[in-house]
Amino acid sequence: MASEVVVLGGGVGGTMCANLIAKHSQGRAHVTVVDATGNHVYQPGFLYVAVGKEKPATLQHPEKSLLRPAVSLVVDRASRVDPAAQTVLLESGRTLRYDQLLLATGSRTVMEEVPGAKDVHDFYTMDGAIRLFEALKTFEGGTIVLGVAGIPYKCPPAPVEFVFLLDDYLRARGVREKSQIKLLSPLNRAFTIEATSKLVQPILAERGIELTGFFNVESVDPVAKTVTSLEGETVDYDLLVLVPPHRGQKVIEDSGLGDERGWVPVDKNTLKHTNFEHIWAIGDTTNIPISKSGSVAHYEASVAAAEISAAAKGEPAPAHVYDGKVMCFLETGQGQATTIRFDYDHPPVSPTPSRLWHWAKLLFNKTYWHTVPQGRLP
Repeated sequence: MASEVVVLGGGVGGTMCANLIAKHSQGRAHVTVVDATGNHVYQPGFLYVAVGKEKPATLQHPEKSLLRPAVSLVVDRASRVDPAAQTVLLESGRTLRYDQLLLATGSRTVMEEVPGAKDVHDFYTMDGAIRLFEALKTFEGGTIVLGVAGIPYKCPPAPVEFVFLLDDYLRARGVREKSQIKLLSPLNRAFTIEATSKLVQPILAERGIELTGFFNVESVDPVAKTVTSLEGETVDYDLLVLVPPHRGQKVIEDSGLGDERGWVPVDKNTLKHTNFEHIWAIGDTTNIPISKSGSVAHYEASVAAAEISAAAKGEPAPAHVYDGKVMCFLETGQGQATTIRFDYDHPPVSPTPSRLWHWAKLLFNKTYWHTVPQGRLP
């Protein structure tokens, strides 16, 4: 009898992992993906939607079209996991039993945790990116502020990428000279990766983008149009964009599978839950102190798939483990980009920005649908 493998989440990690398990378990596992919408969304594209370089429709595909025929799709929302009974309760009332469970639920944004920030802009959701683009289309000058309202957040380079692309956008519209762009960082540098921050900070200065460090966003006054930090500093704005606070999904919290912010504790190499048997987690949902990005979910998926396939077949766990590999692109504007590559044992390395890396990122964005979800890239 085949093992029942349930995957919660149809993002990049969950989709890729489900396909790899179905491929490599040799019929010994029946895989079911549970996804709330049945619609696979390429989240890195939100950044481009916000500056008018991408259309929302191109970033969405039906999840079913990305899954191998042997993988079942349930369009429903998981409301609770019972690790003792090895069951998942869905919002519809249906219960799924599992022998192995993969948590690929990602993270959620909680802008409501920032007092006064209800109506500020963001590009971390599709709706937010669309709304931000509409605001930028009518922006005729003033101060645009981008602040970070909590760490960790998805895609650490994204705020820096946004201000570079914003600089390009305002120049193309002819309003850059009437505008100020300010980046507020909670760290003493542009973002979490120190080596890459040192590379991009001179470019920020060259483009006239003001960087303020040690600014942890605490609250917003939408009437006075000011944003205030935990450190007591206040900055005026005409248009405010925030990276929202992030936390794990509600099903993780309600099931007692995560910490106080809903991040799932896993072994950083095997990706197995540290407290519960038969459960693995990958991507943004874990507590691993490494970038929350599609790249991480991509590399973790092959490891988790091998672990789960071995468990389904009753075989020993494979020797191959996740080594912390990350490879992300970072747009630096004006048709150039760089990359960020590192793992647990090697510090981040970023080459000088060039057009080559910019075109490589665009190519990856376009070929994503035909490669990554199916596990066709190493």
